[in-house]
Amino acid sequence: LYAIQGTGNGHVTRSLDVVPALMQYAEVDVLISGIQSDIALPFPVKYKLTGLGFIFGQKGGVDIGATIQKAKPLKFLKEINELPVHKYDLVINDFEPVSAWASQKKGIPCIGLSHQAAVLSDSAPLPNHSDVMGELILRNYAPTQFAYGFHFKAYNNKVFTPVIRQQIRSLNPTNKGHYTVYLPAYSDETILSVLSQIKEATWQVFSKHNKAPISIGNVNIVPVNNQAFTQSLASCAGILCGAGFEAPAEAMYLGKKVMVIPMANQYEQHCNAAGAAQLGAKVIVSLNRQSVPEIRDWIINEHPISVNFPNQTQEICGLLLHNFKNEQSLNLEEYLKLQVS
Repeated sequence: LYAIQGTGNGHVTRSLDVVPALMQYAEVDVLISGIQSDIALPFPVKYKLTGLGFIFGQKGGVDIGATIQKAKPLKFLKEINELPVHKYDLVINDFEPVSAWASQKKGIPCIGLSHQAAVLSDSAPLPNHSDVMGELILRNYAPTQFAYGFHFKAYNNKVFTPVIRQQIRSLNPTNKGHYTVYLPAYSDETILSVLSQIKEATWQVFSKHNKAPISIGNVNIVPVNNQAFTQSLASCAGILCGAGFEAPAEAMYLGKKVMVIPMANQYEQHCNAAGAAQLGAKVIVSLNRQSVPEIRDWIINEHPISVNFPNQTQEICGLLLHNFKNEQSLNLEEYLKLQVS
């Protein structure tokens, strides 16, 4: 069973390459929980659950009130109790809480394969401030027996560089001069009020809050669409986005400028920002009128970032299943040598 967290698009994006890779080694059923992803999956999903997600606000962070209001704890517990994880030899978990807790309750092997696992690594970069509650949530939201992770660098032998989906790897990036924007935790009004002041650039904004395209001056706002976003990213000069993981990594792979704004009340994004900064990304605290000079300076003076993340998804999935089947703890280099021999 491969279980995907459906809050946001990052986990779903990664699954586009991970699931086909796993299918080369095993029979795979797919589970997704959460309600905020905008990406359609090209393979069957056997379980679509409510789970326990987070709701993006419009002021730069997680909307705690809406998250609590939409939370359904009794349904969450029912999903844990009723999920038939006992039918599976192994659960591979991308920060998905229902299958993680069901596996723990029923004694089924569950391995984490997620970005969050890498964030929790002792060798991963951290922000300047601590967040006890944020770290507590990261460690206990989707507990697993073992964990492998993805991050901007391979910080140790259980942390790998990002999964860059084949759709991105097949692109021929260009620079048509515009800047791509994806800030789902900010309202369109806030984004427009800030970016309209920066006349030096044309902005292509992808919005979770607007159902119809609008253009005001140098700011074009369109509803989120995976294909349109990918095309915009491929041809942009740079991206302004939240401090998630997949979008900044894809932009770096395509050789773009990167500016990230970590969401408030989201410790993981502050950890991501620290890692992205090590590779040259510009980090700002929030989006408001005071951030206009920083954004303008980024446009005028910052240079593109180019990182050639290797394509190792197939090998990583093979390593994970080999170690599970043979009760080993080989690292990726050892596993690759074994395959050659």
